[in-house]
Amino acid sequence: MAGQRNDYGKRSHFQPDYAGNGGGGVKRRNAGEENEQQHGIGPEDTVYRYLCHVKRIGSIIGRGGEIVKQLRLDSKSNIRICEALPGCEERVVMIYSSSEETNPFGDELVSPAQDALFRVHDRVVAEELPADEDLEEQTHVVTVRMLVASDQIGCVIGKGGQVIQSIRSETQAQIRVLSNEHLPPCALTSDELLQIIGEPSVVRKALYQVASRLHDNPSRSQHLLLSSLSNMNPSGGMYMNASLIGSYGNYSSRRDDGSAREFSLRLVCPVGNIGGVIGKGGGIIKQIRQESGASIKVDSSAAEGDDCIIFISTKEFIEDPSPTINAALRLQSRCSEKTERESGDSVITTRLLVPSSQVGCLIGKGGAIISGMRNATRASIRILSKENLPKVAYEDEEMVQVNNMLFGVHTRCH
Repeated sequence: MAGQRNDYGKRSHFQPDYAGNGGGGVKRRNAGEENEQQHGIGPEDTVYRYLCHVKRIGSIIGRGGEIVKQLRLDSKSNIRICEALPGCEERVVMIYSSSEETNPFGDELVSPAQDALFRVHDRVVAEELPADEDLEEQTHVVTVRMLVASDQIGCVIGKGGQVIQSIRSETQAQIRVLSNEHLPPCALTSDELLQIIGEPSVVRKALYQVASRLHDNPSRSQHLLLSSLSNMNPSGGMYMNASLIGSYGNYSSRRDDGSAREFSLRLVCPVGNIGGVIGKGGGIIKQIRQESGASIKVDSSAAEGDDCIIFISTKEFIEDPSPTINAALRLQSRCSEKTERESGDSVITTRLLVPSSQVGCLIGKGGAIISGMRNATRASIRILSKENLPKVAYEDEEMVQVNNMLFGVHTRCH
């Protein structure tokens, strides 16, 4: 399944593929109880987060969980349903599998996750549609809402909005990426909210194109998503405690704290961006601390000139996902400098200070490592000369400047 493909199989109208009444007998279940055979999410896996209204979640779960069990069996995909949060009218249905295209879908093969996505979607839409309406002549409008990682949404939007406009033109669906104030309480701070509106057959075509592009462009941070589901905050909101949860599920076996080590990052942040980092009443920085599990301090007292320091640190185990890197990813868009090119494209410049003793791990022998990162990410990565150091830097530090990328560079210093 290629992201540029324009055919949608043989079905041009909505067709419910699954029998059974999923409307009643909804049993509230904890995410960890959904399936005892859940597996971790790998960096190349296909992952979708589909939002389902709490009134329709029964069409997916079924009495005693019979429907979701069958959906897993039929699609051979993992499906997890997040617990409802207070004040949130939607629940997150997380669907993930290997990206290998093994499942028949119309006249082609797709990944198990995309197969499961449409099985879930079709059941939800079937629950919405009036029972006596002729599907061939129907004018009913349905809405699909999905959570998409901020480092992944670009594959749906495209340069200058070309991709999303193409999807609109080809499918006639209303498709938008909503602003942050529309994010539901079940979203993470690093999420974007994608919404598709139209008649069922139109929405299905648009959803296929979106799902194809997300399949071809996995998020760099998707391995952390299971941690967020396994650690629901009962008072509302989701957080990640990556120091206790590995990328292959929840485990709490005791480990020697002596083997954990401090890992920290010092981000250079323009003074004018600090409000966006802290938020009203400290709301933003508190939420990022909670979701990442990292300590985050804004050192504006030492600010000189136009810059100040954001210090991120955690005591962590090397085999676990890093809360420090997690927090840096969430903070990057807020503490980076944004400039506009004449072409209309935005350039994001992120700066971090690295001890001089660690710069070699970024450069590599003969510049092999930094060249590899540039080739892999298509980003501009530079180690600036001493005369370009900001006043907030220490004497034994050097500055790494990254343009137009997320924090893939961090893993080299970890």
